[in-house]
Amino acid sequence: MDRLHSMKVFAKVVEQGSFVRAAEIMALSNAVVTRYIVDLENHLGTRLLNRSTRRLSLTESGQAFLERVRHILPEIEEAEAIVAMATKKPGGTLSLYSHVGFGQGQLGKLLAEYSAAYPEVVLDVSVSERAMDLVEEGLDIGFFSSLQKLDASMVVRKVGVAAVVLCASPSYLEKHGAPQTPDELSRHACLNFSHEHLRHHWHVKTEAGIRDIPITSQVVSNSALLLRDFALAGMGITMRPSFSLGDDLRCGKLQRVLADFDMGQVSVMMAYPSRRLLSAKVRSFVDFISDRFPHPETDPWL
Repeated sequence: MDRLHSMKVFAKVVEQGSFVRAAEIMALSNAVVTRYIVDLENHLGTRLLNRSTRRLSLTESGQAFLERVRHILPEIEEAEAIVAMATKKPGGTLSLYSHVGFGQGQLGKLLAEYSAAYPEVVLDVSVSERAMDLVEEGLDIGFFSSLQKLDASMVVRKVGVAAVVLCASPSYLEKHGAPQTPDELSRHACLNFSHEHLRHHWHVKTEAGIRDIPITSQVVSNSALLLRDFALAGMGITMRPSFSLGDDLRCGKLQRVLADFDMGQVSVMMAYPSRRLLSAKVRSFVDFISDRFPHPETDPWL
């Protein structure tokens, strides 16, 4: 028995004072309306309506039940309307996660554009080097790098493939010169992310295979934003995925060095828990990112 629908039929029968008129209004047959009332009375274990061929009247139990139903049904209808509206018009709080490099390098501009298009959506953004569990932490969407582990249950869309690049400011290169071969990196100040396997060597792909080039770290940090600032200040050469450098390469604030050598690549993925019954805010954001990055197998940041 559909208890909610039975309650609606019961309220409509009482309102109209007639099984027949209630059936006409609700586009049901008389037999179906009768069955709903009988099933409801059987479920409750009491008679709700006294009925004769001429009139209907509420029993004492029916009157008490009707009073509750008249409070319950409008609240349910309001709740359904609120949820339905949330699936049609983007609104509410959109909770996002991003790993540090992409979050600090790209999300600011992207989220400003999205917020301008959808001002009713409140953005709650968490940036962390730790791969956050979207379901466990109640997050709607996350941006992960290919270096992070993703839950296999997630819906995943690749955003782009970022080349790992070596770059420095024009002032640094003017003062110290640009390295012409990977071996020359050993004579330069290097700005390094604080992974132990990168602290003393950088990996370069050559025709002979992957080589480990010894380096001297001038600065080591776990902040992509700080490493970018240090590079802009002319403190040395940094090795970063292209997405973590903002627009600095395009506008010339930073310049690539050893661009002919392959330093590897890092993919960026957008993930969310389910593709079923997406709320309007999640669907709008997924569509927004998909429109901004239509070619996920390329590097959109170089």
